[in-house]
Amino acid sequence: MKPSRPPRPPRPPRPTDADARRNGALTRVTRDARPFLRARTGTVLGLAGWSLLELVQTFLGGFGVARALDHGFLAGRPLTGLLWLAVAAVAVLPAQLATRGVFGRLADLVEPLRDGLVRRAVSRALSGALAHPAGTTARSLSQVTHQSEIARDGWAGLVLTLRSFVFTVTGAVAGLLALEPRLLLIVLPPLVLGAALFLATLLPMAARQRDYLTADEAYAAHAGKAAADLRDIAAAGAADRTVAESRDLAEDQVRAARSLARWSGVRVVALAVCGRFPPLLLLLGAPWLLRNGLTPGALVGALTYLTQALAPAVQALMTMLSTVGGRLLVVLDRFTDAPPPPAEDKTEDKTEDKTEDKTEDKIDDRRAPAQGPAPVAELRAVTFAYGPAAHPVLDRLSLSVAPGEHLAVVGPSGSGKSTLAAVLAGVEAPTGGAVLWHGRPVRGADATSVRVLLPQHAYVFTGSLRDNLRYLRPDASDRSIAAMIDALGLDPLLSRLGSLDAALEPDRLSQGERQLVALGRAYLAARPLTILDEATSRLDPAAETRAERAFAALPGALVVVAHRLSSARRADRILVMDGPRTRCGTSAELLRTSALYRDLAGLWEPDEEPRRKDGEPDEEPGRKDGEPDEEPGRKNGEPDTRPVGSGVISTPPPSPV
Repeated sequence: MKPSRPPRPPRPPRPTDADARRNGALTRVTRDARPFLRARTGTVLGLAGWSLLELVQTFLGGFGVARALDHGFLAGRPLTGLLWLAVAAVAVLPAQLATRGVFGRLADLVEPLRDGLVRRAVSRALSGALAHPAGTTARSLSQVTHQSEIARDGWAGLVLTLRSFVFTVTGAVAGLLALEPRLLLIVLPPLVLGAALFLATLLPMAARQRDYLTADEAYAAHAGKAAADLRDIAAAGAADRTVAESRDLAEDQVRAARSLARWSGVRVVALAVCGRFPPLLLLLGAPWLLRNGLTPGALVGALTYLTQALAPAVQALMTMLSTVGGRLLVVLDRFTDAPPPPAEDKTEDKTEDKTEDKTEDKIDDRRAPAQGPAPVAELRAVTFAYGPAAHPVLDRLSLSVAPGEHLAVVGPSGSGKSTLAAVLAGVEAPTGGAVLWHGRPVRGADATSVRVLLPQHAYVFTGSLRDNLRYLRPDASDRSIAAMIDALGLDPLLSRLGSLDAALEPDRLSQGERQLVALGRAYLAARPLTILDEATSRLDPAAETRAERAFAALPGALVVVAHRLSSARRADRILVMDGPRTRCGTSAELLRTSALYRDLAGLWEPDEEPRRKDGEPDEEPGRKDGEPDEEPGRKNGEPDTRPVGSGVISTPPPSPV
């Protein structure tokens, strides 16, 4: 007996032609296109100016042939006929110059469109990721890569084809009027009929294109999610259901492609009516036209217009619109969707109710004192696991970070330090409990104004040093930048580059220099909460000390995932993590109460921490009890001649945390 196939998930209803009209894709795209074209009026006029040369070529092509026959060869004046043919041939040369000018202007219309679409897709992806971290899909990736290229190529082809059609048809119609106005009675009816039939397919084709792209995105999103969850699918025995869903999505794609092909057949008929019927009707009506005064030269000239100008122009336009136009409309319409608004946090009350009775058994020393202003960030009985059946990395953890507080997080590798940083920063949503900023539930829209998170691998982009430093604060003044450089010790890097406006190539920077640039960017931003997730791991101890003291001097709170004991001991409080088991306190308290912290201190101290005779770690290398803090690099009160923090290329030994 064959195993029963799991039931198919309900399929969303397919949009109909009426739906396409109601959606108003053309209206939305036109609304966004108007300001885009209005801002580039000069470019459009430049294209029109160059295209006038093609209009002249089209007009002289048929008119010159007609005059060569009627006033030249048929009248017994072959020299006159050759002269008219030469005029028609010479008209091709300016048209070739026009092609060069048109392509020069085309880039000014095409590239800004693609850049704008990419910016819009990236903005929507970031907004959606901040508002719904667990609901990200591959849609934006498809828009940035595949769909933006479709839009750019389609827009370029449409501009070229539409421009050529308008000026070629104008030149041909002007030539027919100059030869014999009655010719239009035969030529125009099939053109109008074919155009009407073609226009009638626009909305259905747009709907079919939308169906196809929707099915393509759905399949891509399903495939990406399935690939990321292969182990969970196998563990849960959901392979058959996943295969069935994949099959259904593939069948949707096939149906959309077949429907699109059927409507394409209707467009082929419209193309035949426009391109093939006018010359045929002209030949059938030639005897009547010749009996009523049409000259043989005018008849040949009219056939020249139809076969060499009108038919190719109409065919090119309809082919472009049928193959690219509908797809371009649908793709552009997908970019007009507004970014999803941040969802209201409706789970806050529920999660608090579920976890309120479980927090009493947790150690309360992880919270800052309740007096004073509200905490910058707070975790209330937060639980986090990387899967429904996975062991929690954070287990009902309660923690608060007060304004201006310096908190260090330490623990063995894999104990959850980076996970805590991500949850505290709102990058990861907890599976239980609540995360608060300034006493309110975390919202993606508030992220950039509340916190800055620096990971171990610093992000530096190609551009100037000034652009990299002002990335989070574009309005930062030169005075603020100078103060930051002095506080963090970026002088050696600035001296090597030459100026703030010097080009910065990430591949030519050491890992430590990259971290310094990222630290400078965060320092200028000066958010209420700064989280350094081993963001100083590639700096030497002196540079790290200088950077952390600079951040600690800012009015905001500082959370440091520490990899050196000196870094942890500079903090007001230290949170020791060992998976779901945590303990919080000062360094002196933890040395008495936490065996793990004592073990970590034992691993750290031999490499970097001098000890006093009583076995306790000294407050700072080279400093006695009771002496005030001195600047890094000083010894016995005298300034060191070496630049502090210049050794950013060095890599520290492997960290126990």
